[in-house]
Amino acid sequence: MEAFVQAALAEDVGRGDLYALVEPAVAASAKVIAKSSGVLAGQLYVDVLAKQEGLDVEWLVCDGTRFNHGDVIATITSNSHTLLRCERTLLDMLLHASSIASLTRKYADLIEPFGVKLLDTRKTRPMLRIFEKYATRTGGAVNHRMGLDDSLMIKDTHLKTITNLEHYIKDARKVIPFTAKIEVEAETLFVAQEAMRAKCDIVMCDNMTPAQVEEVVAFRNENYPHILLEASGNISLETIVSYAKTGVDAISSGSMIHQANWIDLSMKID
Repeated sequence: MEAFVQAALAEDVGRGDLYALVEPAVAASAKVIAKSSGVLAGQLYVDVLAKQEGLDVEWLVCDGTRFNHGDVIATITSNSHTLLRCERTLLDMLLHASSIASLTRKYADLIEPFGVKLLDTRKTRPMLRIFEKYATRTGGAVNHRMGLDDSLMIKDTHLKTITNLEHYIKDARKVIPFTAKIEVEAETLFVAQEAMRAKCDIVMCDNMTPAQVEEVVAFRNENYPHILLEASGNISLETIVSYAKTGVDAISSGSMIHQANWIDLSMKID
């Protein structure tokens, strides 16, 4: 986090803030104000920025909390040079993270009555995975894999290279960490059945219709009740409830990140 925040600020400051060349710094304070509604995320990163740059931040809205148009999110005091040098970096971190958290909360609220976990994916912007997954987690999702070393997911592209899935999984158990799970992506009931018979831990029902997912759930419940089921693909705010009703254990979606529209926050100097 510290390195990320330092790099973000350095990107904006460049060789130095030209504003600070003209007059000496004076005491200054500001407010971060919401110009739209949403769910706050980014507080942890702003706190790191504040510690590094000597900002005094008082939070009136905290990570994971909803805010409305006109709410004061935080008050900030420092000297004018520091406050204005950090303004854009501070706001960009809050805007990016809060926008993802706000959309994630919409998904999470829809499926909460069904007891289904909401998972994020590896479909993140390069070098922003930790930051963006922090934002989905703040919005109510559960982090899926952080990377290829997290668990073994056998996708359709992998299956093209595997001649015997059962033998592959058996051999994989000998070399991957004891705590690592094995998940197999399935686009049909037949592949899902094959994956369960091969003794995987999780089956991902990928790009199936809710009716197709229900068939997989029924087979799982009757034959392999210990195996977890995840639905993925074609997940949107309009479809997620229909998938939550199928009986799967989790639903994953990359759209919480890549379809999040920026909310509106601004900083006003007192």
